[in-house]
Order: sequence, then C-alpha cells, then structure tokens
Amino acid sequence: MARYKAYIFDFDLTLADSSGGILECFKHTLKHYGCPVPDDRTIYNTIGHTLQDSFDILTGIPMNPLREEMRNVYVEKANEVMSAHTYFYGDTLPMLEKLRKNGAQIAIVSTKMRYRIVESFEMQLHVHPYDLIVGLEDVSAPKPDPQGIIKAMEELGVTPDEVLYVGDSYIDAQTAVNAGVEFAAVTTGSTAAEEFEKYPHKAIGSTLSRALVDL
Repeated sequence: MARYKAYIFDFDLTLADSSGGILECFKHTLKHYGCPVPDDRTIYNTIGHTLQDSFDILTGIPMNPLREEMRNVYVEKANEVMSAHTYFYGDTLPMLEKLRKNGAQIAIVSTKMRYRIVESFEMQLHVHPYDLIVGLEDVSAPKPDPQGIIKAMEELGVTPDEVLYVGDSYIDAQTAVNAGVEFAAVTTGSTAAEEFEKYPHKAIGSTLSRALVDL
C-alpha cells in the first residue's frame, strides 16, 4: 500500500523537462514585441510563475500592460512547439504507475494549461497515468494560492493529511504550506536543496525516485 492516499504533482520540471519549448516561446514573444531577450538562465528561473508574471519579470515592467497580449503570442507559439519539446524524466512513468498499482490516486496541479499537459502525455508517453489534472484554466488564482490543490483534494475525495504534494520550486513548497499538505521536493528545477530546507518537507531528492523512495 502507498503511504498516502493521493500524490499530487507539479508538472514542469517535476514530471517533465519542457524547458526547451518554454525558452523558445519566451524568446519568440519577447522578440515579437521588440524587447531585449535575457539569457537562458534568467528565462529558465521564471518557470513556475504564470506567463503574465514571467513577462513582468523578464521585461522589468510590473503589471506590464502588454502582459496578456504577450501571453497570447506565447500560447500561439506553444501550440506549434511545446509538446514536441517536452521530455518526461525517465522515472516519471514508472513512478506514477507504481503509486497507482499500490492504491494511490494521482493528480497534477500546474500553472500550465490542462490541455497542454494532456497533449504532452499523449504525444510523448501515449498513456494517461493519472486520475486528475488541475490546470491554470481550472482555478481563479495560481500557485502559491492553494486553490488548485484544494480542488484536486475535493475531486479525489481526500483530506490534507492523506496527501503528498511533489514539486521542483519554492513556489510549490509555499503552495503545500498554504494547502496544509505534506511536501516532497525534487531539485530538477531552479530551486536548490538549500532553499527547500527553509520549508516543511518530507524529502528532498535529485529525482522523483530518490525523493519518493520511502514515501
């Protein structure tokens, strides 16, 4: 039996590396609007934020009046390239299948659109090893607001003490605290283990397998 009744995962840089597509889409959009294009690391470090907030960061303009237009241009480009440039980590599918085999429910809560996550699974893995996806279009406030995790718990029929949330970002760690659920971190994103140590956590691992080995 799995230790938790439900395991809820972030998507980008937790289950899959879509950074190549993300970088391409941000660069395309910034060039489209004649904005300076930051280095790859600066763009990479915005993964986990909403697109609008990322554009505020990358342009240096808080509440950029073009943020929604920029999001639309990004999405148009993402429709062309994102799923083809999304690569699931080698232990993602085995881990999700193992947890489900052991009786756990699997959900994904992400600031990515739900349809894009479904498309990535269909294109790259050809399976749907999850019970539920809560995407950005399913909530009125993104992480670290706990709304996505709360919605997932309600639909799965579980309580906070029956849930482990797994993510790669300090934003995910904050979300777990706000939702009142336990948290396990993977260092496959831009947040270092030392940063995760500042937050309540059950485990910190360099991969899903290492983070969840005893969970």
